[in-house]
Amino acid sequence: MYTTAFEQVGVEPFGDPESLWASLEGPPDHDDWIGYIGTGFARLAAQHGHTEVDPLALAAAVQSLLDDSAVTLRPGARIALDHAASVGPVGLVTKGPAASQRPTLESLEISDRFNTLVFGAELPRKKPHVQPFDQALTRIGVPANRAVYVGNSLEYDASGRKWLGCPLHDCVTMATILIRIPRNTCSRS
Repeated sequence: MYTTAFEQVGVEPFGDPESLWASLEGPPDHDDWIGYIGTGFARLAAQHGHTEVDPLALAAAVQSLLDDSAVTLRPGARIALDHAASVGPVGLVTKGPAASQRPTLESLEISDRFNTLVFGAELPRKKPHVQPFDQALTRIGVPANRAVYVGNSLEYDASGRKWLGCPLHDCVTMATILIRIPRNTCSRS
């Protein structure tokens, strides 16, 4: 994809994907993804003496090559979701926008396993702020102290659930899951 983006804009490739990602600072800006990636390309171009390159054109080329449905579930994720749904309501909180997250969920055939979907990029406050988590809990009707929180990112997930008071289970999953656990089903950590 990296080399193809350069081909699309007619520029000889420089750097590599690892250098691009390393040049990015902070979380992606879902309101300006092209600007975010473009900033990375601008830094990389400066490092390699390619000041004539249009970094926003490169970022747009990368975005045009992304396929949000080209994903797979990690081993055990479907079983975990099925079990969670058998125990209580399940909510999904993601930092991304619905436009990119819905195709992902549909391609994985798991949209129906969630009682609510919260797309943090479409809220005034995004993860790790408490607002997306609180919204999911409200929608599924579960208080924070009765929810189990499973996250895939310490940076985005751990602090948000801490503000809510949810126990954290550091499982690697496709996204963040909030589930209701009946009394005496599991120990809290």
